[in-house]
Amino acid sequence: MPAAKRDQVQLHYKLSGRASGDLLVLSNSIGSSTRMWDKVLPAFEEQYRVLRYDTRGHGASSVPVPPYTLDQLGHDILFLLDQVGAARAHFCGLSLGGMVGQWLAINAPERLGRMILANTAARIGTQQLWEQRIATVRESGMGPLAEATLTRWFTAEYRAHHPDEMAIMRQMIASTDPTGYAACCGVLRDTDLGDAIAAFNEPCLVIAGKHDPATPPCDGQALAAALTRAEYLELDASHMSAWEQADAFAQATLSFLSGGPTHG
Repeated sequence: MPAAKRDQVQLHYKLSGRASGDLLVLSNSIGSSTRMWDKVLPAFEEQYRVLRYDTRGHGASSVPVPPYTLDQLGHDILFLLDQVGAARAHFCGLSLGGMVGQWLAINAPERLGRMILANTAARIGTQQLWEQRIATVRESGMGPLAEATLTRWFTAEYRAHHPDEMAIMRQMIASTDPTGYAACCGVLRDTDLGDAIAAFNEPCLVIAGKHDPATPPCDGQALAAALTRAEYLELDASHMSAWEQADAFAQATLSFLSGGPTHG
C-alpha cells in the first residue's frame, strides 16, 4: 500500500482495477479503513481505476495532532488526485466520506465527474452526540465503541446471519486509532454544509439505508432535494449499505456512473 506525504500526514492509498478506466475515488466512513469497500470493490475494478485511501487518523494513514477540519480532509483527496495524476475523478463517499464529497462539490467541482453520496447528510447528528462520542473514546478507547457501532452499521438480522463478517468489521473499528477517531468526530460535530451543496451542478446519486439510525432516509431525501441534479435511492440496509447490500449498491453505482437507470 503506497503512501504519500502531505505536510506532516502520511496518507496511505491503493490503486487497483482497470488501468485504462476512468478514476473512481472511494472515501470511507469514520471508524473504518479501505476494507469497508471489500464487497463492492471487485465490481468497481472491472470497469474503473479505483483509488481507495485511509482517512487521516484511520487505518494505515498517520495520526496528526488534532483538531482536524473538513477542509483538511477535502484537500487530502485533492492531493491524492494530484499524486496519481488525475485532473478529474468520479467520487463515491459513505457517511463522513460523503460529507467530504460534498466539500469537494462546493470547493473543487472542476475535479469531479459524477458523485455518489451514501448514508450521509449536510449535517450528521448533533453537537451533543459527537461530544458524547469523543468523551467515550477518550475514556474507554475503541473497544466498547466497536460493538455499539455494529448495531448502527448493520441491521439486527444481518448481524445475526453473518457472524464472521461482524468479526471482521468489529476488528476494523476496534483497531482505529482513538485520537484519529475522536478528531474526525470533531469534524462531524463542527460541520453543517446547509444549502451550499446546491451549487454543485454535476449528476449525483444519493443512497440512503431504510433502517439507518445515523443518517436516516429523511437526511438522504433532504440532501437529494438540495442538489441540483440528484437521484435518490433507498436500500434495505442500515448505515453500512455498501457492505450490507453490496450487490445492489454496486449495481446502482455502476449504472449511475454509466448514465443508466439506478432503479429496477
